[in-house]
Amino acid sequence: MIHNRIAIVGLHEQEYEYIRKHYDGLMIWHQSIPKIKVIDGTLYVEKAQGVGMLPVDKIVYHGIFEEDLDFIAGLALWNGPCFPDAHGMLDCRLKIPCLARAMKYSKFNSPRGFISEGAYVNTETEMVAKWGNWHCGENKHKFAGSWESTENAVLEPYFEGEAVRILHIGGKSWQIKLEGGTWLKSIHPDNAGFMEIDPELLEDTLTLKEKIGMTVIANDYIVQKDGTKHLLEINHIPNITRFEDVRLHFLKTVVDWIHKN
Repeated sequence: MIHNRIAIVGLHEQEYEYIRKHYDGLMIWHQSIPKIKVIDGTLYVEKAQGVGMLPVDKIVYHGIFEEDLDFIAGLALWNGPCFPDAHGMLDCRLKIPCLARAMKYSKFNSPRGFISEGAYVNTETEMVAKWGNWHCGENKHKFAGSWESTENAVLEPYFEGEAVRILHIGGKSWQIKLEGGTWLKSIHPDNAGFMEIDPELLEDTLTLKEKIGMTVIANDYIVQKDGTKHLLEINHIPNITRFEDVRLHFLKTVVDWIHKN
């Protein structure tokens, strides 16, 4: 049964309004995670106003929330038209399992370690511990010497070099130079911007996109002075509002997907 209704979850009002102008059917919009249910193969989404749920044909999800893993799993169990693909998001939502899987396929899979909460490590060289699932540049600690972890964490050598992101959406790719005033780099500083795409990094990103089954992907890499490259992490819900070219392409890709699926 076709209900001529879609759900938009996680996008801000400006992005929702763009999609609204390019879709003639009914829409439910939630900036945060709504209640859902899947009954007899139909996805029902909580109304934006009032009480109750309504059936939808498709859903667009773009957000990272503290308790979103089960929501994404629900979309995967529904197995209906979801942008990005729910199974790909599910496999990448938890950072440590995602990295472990990515290391199996990436050409730039430098060795990683692991440390349990409450365990100690001693090192003569600088290392970085990463924990949590926010994908927002948080929960990272650089250290040397003796250190006790307060979380289950990935351990990696501290790679000195240029931090870059390969972003791929809807058949188009960008390479972004990440910037920051400390060793932590991101896309948010004013001097972060586009640069020429490294073919090897793009090939690696597209390989991981295919192997993991992702619709949208953003891989962060370090390129050292000697040209050595290291995959740092995969972002399943990358920022799409920092650069207007990316934002508009994302929205056009979403609208095209809505009309084709």
